[in-house]
Order: sequence, then structure tokens, then C-alpha cells
Amino acid sequence: MIQQSPDLVELRVGTTILTVSPVAGGSITRYASENRGRTFEWMRPARPEAVTSRSAGATSSFPMVPFSNRIRDAAFRFRGRTIQLPQNFQPEPHAIHGHGWRAPWAVVHHSDAKLTLEYLHQADAWPWTYRAEQMFDLTQETLTVRFAVTNESSEVMPVGFGFHPYFIRTPRVRLRAAVNRMWRADANSMPADLVVPPPQLALNADGLNPDASVLDNNFVGFGGLAKVDWPEWNAGLEIAADPVFSCLVIYTPERQDFFCAEPATNCIDGFNLADQGRPDTGLIVLEAGDTAAGDVTFTPMVRT
Repeated sequence: MIQQSPDLVELRVGTTILTVSPVAGGSITRYASENRGRTFEWMRPARPEAVTSRSAGATSSFPMVPFSNRIRDAAFRFRGRTIQLPQNFQPEPHAIHGHGWRAPWAVVHHSDAKLTLEYLHQADAWPWTYRAEQMFDLTQETLTVRFAVTNESSEVMPVGFGFHPYFIRTPRVRLRAAVNRMWRADANSMPADLVVPPPQLALNADGLNPDASVLDNNFVGFGGLAKVDWPEWNAGLEIAADPVFSCLVIYTPERQDFFCAEPATNCIDGFNLADQGRPDTGLIVLEAGDTAAGDVTFTPMVRT
């Protein structure tokens, strides 16, 4: 049974808490736990205005659907058809992150440890009707979020999806991830060349200090495993993603107290790159009635 969207929904298991705002783009607003009298914030807590202003970008993590990150000039071609989308992050000329982060989600199920949200998009400038679901499963040890997208139109639909979590930036924090190559970005944060990451961006080795490089880049060949390590806290967070999440976007803006590591199915501007013949964009093509889905599991670790 679908319920009216509340401002906040809380899940709690033992000393672990998850809060989600269905009205603010189906976004996580807090994921935290207590260990031996200490509170650990595993994602950046939502800013005070996040829920009241329906600002997903001020939350802890928001969903991206039916594509992640940017589509160049808010337009792409699919099977000979040009799709023109709104420029939804002006003054940028591109479309960014899709629809779900800017829309309320409905509560389908809620218990102490589980929550299912649904977003139904009727065809408009995006000429396909689809249904997206997020299923949150909280335990004392982990948070698993299952993302599913169903094509409810009568025609084949291209799609991508992902998560956009924000993490607290401390002076010594490190991000490590199993990745292959990196899309070097142009001045508009769009993919220019697929290159081997330079040594300072070797996520597989010593890890990335978010203060060392300003990034808004897509890493491909994501092996499904990333880890954030906070030496100051003697703690870390492991991120394990299903194979459908073949891309990892790293966002480290200057002079901010956060950074992002975003598991996604499609690479930045993947819809246009796929139309140009690239086979490695992560674009999913759904037949009418078909569903694409994948899990991301967050596992906190506290060292004694």
C-alpha cells in the first residue's frame, strides 16, 4: 500500500540509525551509529535546509534516475530519435542526475529496519514512463540499498541509475577503489579522453586524499568495491556494489567539507557516447515491462 510522502522516515536497529526524506528526492538525511560511547556519521548529515527546501543536494545521499550525472547540452539520440531534455541545473547547459532527486517519493513499506520508496515518472520530455524503487535494509552492521527501475512504457527505453553519497572530509581521509581507467574531463566537466589515472589519482594503491586534487571525474571498470578510511576516527566505510554499477564518479570540490564517491550504472554523458558507438558506457536498454536492479551495501568498520 502506497502512503503519502512524509518529511522524514526513521529506521533504527540497535545503535544504528538511518533517516530518509521521501519528500526531498527520496534522499538519505543521516546514517550514523554509536560504538563504545562514540557517534560515527558514516555520511555527511543533511544540512538544516535540506528537507524544508526539498534540496537533495544538501542531504547525505540522493538517488539518480533515469541517468546519473550529466547529459551534454541536455540532449541525446537513441535509435535515431533526438531526445531534448530540460536544462535542470542552470546556468549549466546540461541535464544532470535525472528526475528522482528533484521529486517526492512515495512510501510503499516501512518497518523498524526496512523501507521501500517508489517514484513513478510519467512520460514528458523524457518520452518513457518508468517506475523506480529504493529498498533500504538496515542492520546493526550494514546498510543495503537496492535500486530498481522498470520500463512501464510500450517502447524500448535507455536508462541509468546510481547513488550520490556525501562523505565528511577530514584532513587525513583516504578513498580507495577498484577501478580501471578514468575519463579526463573538459572545462565543462564532460568526458574528453579515456586515460590511465595519473599516480596521484591511483585509487587502487595509496588512495586519494580529496584535498589533493579537484575532481568531477568518471572512473570506469569499477570493480564494485570502494573504501573510505578516516584515520582520525580509527574508522572506515566499505562500499560494495553489484556489477551493474560499472562506474564510479569522484567529486572533490574545492573549499568544501565533503567529497563524493558515486556508484553508477552509466558513465558521464554515457547516452551520447553510446550513440557514438562506444560499448563501455554502462547504458542499459530496457524492453517494455523489463526491470534493471542492483544493490549497494555500506559496511562501517571501527578499529579498536
